[in-house]
Amino acid sequence: MAEVSGLSINIEVIESMASIAALEVAGVDSLAARNIDLKKAVSGKSVFKAVRAEVKNGAVIINVYIRLAKDANAKQVAEAVQGNVKDKVQTMTGNAITGVNVYVADVIIEEEN
Repeated sequence: MAEVSGLSINIEVIESMASIAALEVAGVDSLAARNIDLKKAVSGKSVFKAVRAEVKNGAVIINVYIRLAKDANAKQVAEAVQGNVKDKVQTMTGNAITGVNVYVADVIIEEEN
């Protein structure tokens, strides 16, 4: 749970907000399930998540794994994802987002017929 001005927000809700914000960015084909969490594997929860958020000292750090669309500029898309995720999640929660780490996990390349 993330504590926001006396309001508790489930971390999965923050991850959902970040997912939506990342997918809004042009050049993002989809999210990539690359992040493994062994603690959640033991508890039976989802271990492969494309977005992982964690709260440290009241601030939120978000890791986003994306798949780039064909011909997208990785640097520009990653920077746009960072900005959009930070802006949207901060605006919706009022909580400080100290970092958004974007990992390009895959690039979509269409096969020629």
